[in-house]
Amino acid sequence: MSSTTPSAHPVGLTHFAGRAGDHNDLAMIGSRELADALSARLGIEITTVGVPEPARSVGWKEELDAATPALKAMASQLDHVFSSGLTPLTACSRCAVALATLPVVAAHRPDAVVVWFDAHADLNTPEKTTSGYLGGLAYSGPLGLWDSGLGSGLTTDNAILVGARDLDPAEQELIDTGTIPLVKVGPSMADDLGTVVDGRPVYVHIDCDVLDAGTVPTDYLVPGGMTLADLRATAEVLAESEIVGLEVGELESARDEETPPSYVTALLEALTPLLTTASP
Repeated sequence: MSSTTPSAHPVGLTHFAGRAGDHNDLAMIGSRELADALSARLGIEITTVGVPEPARSVGWKEELDAATPALKAMASQLDHVFSSGLTPLTACSRCAVALATLPVVAAHRPDAVVVWFDAHADLNTPEKTTSGYLGGLAYSGPLGLWDSGLGSGLTTDNAILVGARDLDPAEQELIDTGTIPLVKVGPSMADDLGTVVDGRPVYVHIDCDVLDAGTVPTDYLVPGGMTLADLRATAEVLAESEIVGLEVGELESARDEETPPSYVTALLEALTPLLTTASP
């Protein structure tokens, strides 16, 4: 991972392989493709948490109950990575994995801001969700807006949204009141993000649907998103800060016959500034 110094940082690479509120099975495959590509690029071994299981595509409570054992194992793994002095790098299936990871980040690095790249804010609560989708509650749980049973500890002062454009009313209210800042897609977004981060340590969460529809395979196709060049530019700005960790989710498999799949390679090229100083 990158930091304000040129020295390499030892990385703990984790693949969350299980289901976590999936509508289909494709992110369980896509996350494996991503983890394999990261392992090959960085020359580090993968620790796998969970196993692929058939998607249930049911309500948030049933999904959470089914995913909780694997999510607790993911929290334990991330705690181990931090406690071992490693920088966590995680290939996730779905955004809901953040219910487990972000409370651990907040416990180990309460000084870090969580920069949440996503077409959606994922700030709904069980009472206000319009879809009942577990992933739509993924950021709000760690922020303590509802009790997922997996912990919280993240404060709104340390939360930043990037690229969100498909927002529900309750989420829009949090942005309009200034509770959580939103860096919008546009030509100045890299500079805008740098201003909001203001040199603070950063933990980066990337939901691949923050990219414009069709850029990489994802469950949701939301127009008006970031280009890979936008992602590269924002990564360069974030790399000026200490990178506390990186997790990438919602990359589905298009069953590309290339090895590694071309869309995985393109995504990693955009994220290069966050990866160039990683070490085994």
